[in-house]
Amino acid sequence: MRALVCREFGHFDQLVVEDVDDPVAGDGEVVIDIRSAGVNFPDLLSISGQYQVRAELPFVPGNEAAGVVAAVGSGVKRFKPGDEVIAMLRGGAFAEKCVASERVLAAKPAGMSFDDAASIGVTAGTSHHALRNRADLQPGETLLVLGAAGGVGIAAVEIGKAFGARVIAAASSDEKCAFARDAGADAVINYSSEDLRDAIKTLTDGTGVDVVYDPVGGDLALQAMRGLAWHGRYLVVGFASGDIPSFPANLALLKEASIVGVWWGTWLARHPDEHARSLQEIGELLASGKLRPKVTASYALDDFKEAFGAIAERRALGKIVLRIA
Repeated sequence: MRALVCREFGHFDQLVVEDVDDPVAGDGEVVIDIRSAGVNFPDLLSISGQYQVRAELPFVPGNEAAGVVAAVGSGVKRFKPGDEVIAMLRGGAFAEKCVASERVLAAKPAGMSFDDAASIGVTAGTSHHALRNRADLQPGETLLVLGAAGGVGIAAVEIGKAFGARVIAAASSDEKCAFARDAGADAVINYSSEDLRDAIKTLTDGTGVDVVYDPVGGDLALQAMRGLAWHGRYLVVGFASGDIPSFPANLALLKEASIVGVWWGTWLARHPDEHARSLQEIGELLASGKLRPKVTASYALDDFKEAFGAIAERRALGKIVLRIA
């Protein structure tokens, strides 16, 4: 099979498309013919060797895929060859085939394209886990989403609205703010032209936001932390800016605020039953139209440099996918 292979940590333009051995299903595993695979910022971190867990070289990156079950191993009960599925992986998605545990698969909704299906596993999974399990977001609370036009950000906007929150979307351009407003945001902040902390104060009549969803980090983090309300929760989702922030501890004390880590991939591996319930609720949100895939560009596997470049340069709106077959 053809696969996108990382042979040394570094820039994504060092990746190569080459022939590798087809995977074989073991006990409890499924082989999938991949049709589309979602591209995410953590993929860039994995390729550069900067992700929390380093993959063993050489490896095939990519953590979310959609395709058709080609074969099943012993003990598999929920899927059979021919079933269309969504896979949440730890590498292996940027290839014509992958092998995955039955536990990390979900049935692809009928009528949904493979491109759309490949765009929701990591993004919706991360944002749902963050807002439901880590922040315990309640109806009537105010949620601030940083990087709101990106993959996880736009999912957080929609899921926050579905949970009954007032959502303030913050992004780096007017185009991105408009994209987030179209997804249902109640208010927007362009933090390239506005002071984030002042804008939060204005939009909340000085009370602050109950939850901050932050996949960006960097200089925005401290401004957003200062914009928390009493008993606010700050969700540490990622560091797309490239800078890991640090917070004065007195800010948490003065607001009795919580700084809460979000690591969805490890959570789902540790808590498969809770993850199954999360997938069920995500499916219900998709069926109701409250959560909608946001694929804005797709690329052939051989055009991976263009796809990764859009992510690295923060030009992407919503999700980008590689169309494998």
